[in-house]
Amino acid sequence: MGSIKEFKEFSIKGNVIDMAVGVIIGGAFGKIVTSLVNDIIMPLISKITGKINFTNLKIVLTQENKEKGIEQIALNYGNFIQNIVDFIIIALCIFAFIKVINSLKKQEEEIEEAKEDEPTKEEVLLTEIRDLLKQK
Repeated sequence: MGSIKEFKEFSIKGNVIDMAVGVIIGGAFGKIVTSLVNDIIMPLISKITGKINFTNLKIVLTQENKEKGIEQIALNYGNFIQNIVDFIIIALCIFAFIKVINSLKKQEEEIEEAKEDEPTKEEVLLTEIRDLLKQK
């Protein structure tokens, strides 16, 4: 019974829930970026490079021969190129996203620091009283 209680405490903690949400959002984000690469970027690259379809690029090591029951063996380096492009674009998107979040956090911290530097209402009132007493 102790293990169930420990698991319940572990699964209810905020970090686990945050991580689960992150994984779900990451999966959805990955699909968006994959679509961006496959449906927009790679066709443009294909057009620029003379309609080369990277996913079909391969080096055939053994030709297929159905009579002898031999399957084609090939190094599909085009898929590898495609995956590298996917990775680079995903990394750039995540970098840009984190950069925006960090700049927003920095702005928020600067606002908080500015608020901390401003005197409180009590301090302003006490300063006015002090100045009035100095004048008398």
